[in-house]
Amino acid sequence: MPRVGVFGGSFNPIHFGHLLVADAVCETLALDRLVFVPAAVPPHKPAEELAPAEHRFAMTALAVREHPRFEVSDVELGRRGPSYTADTLELLAGRGDLLLLIGSETFLDLLTWHEPGRVARLARLCVVPRHSTGFDPEAPAAQKVLAELALPAFRRATEPAHAEPRPAGRAAPLLVPAPSLPISGSDLRRRARDGRSLAFRMPAHVAAYIRQHRLYGLAP
Repeated sequence: MPRVGVFGGSFNPIHFGHLLVADAVCETLALDRLVFVPAAVPPHKPAEELAPAEHRFAMTALAVREHPRFEVSDVELGRRGPSYTADTLELLAGRGDLLLLIGSETFLDLLTWHEPGRVARLARLCVVPRHSTGFDPEAPAAQKVLAELALPAFRRATEPAHAEPRPAGRAAPLLVPAPSLPISGSDLRRRARDGRSLAFRMPAHVAAYIRQHRLYGLAP
């Protein structure tokens, strides 16, 4: 069965930090596909800071089009209400064995999500530690999430992994190291608004799209 990574987010806008992490995880976990899922209505993001969902989808599609294993899904754009990951995973379940890519800070907030238990049942959690946070999988905060979701202890994925059969029950979350870049969406939005350079921070065609559609308050 295909191993399919799921990378959800606002992608507001997508940048090289997202793409570098996704490529590293795709290689380490030997994924057949990695699906980027732009959220139409992210539950934890202020709506006033978001570019319209159709623009964020279009930018993501531009950014991933040249990678042989990347694709973008509009599965959340056609739904009403908040873009809950549990519902998205349910819709993608027929694609194969799902592995959900999340950052370590997001993992620690997982119990605040909508139906986190269903998320853990539908996909294997693949946690990318942020180098700046010093994530400790043995710390009480991380152990509480594992206990509440009835998950086994973390496994470390440190080298390209061969496909393995889906384990019975809830799979142990994977700690997946990946390089990071000091790029943030908030900084890119400020740069766009102020008419500053976006070069070397995102694909050139994404930067051109932002200018063409005057996103993020870009001055005329």
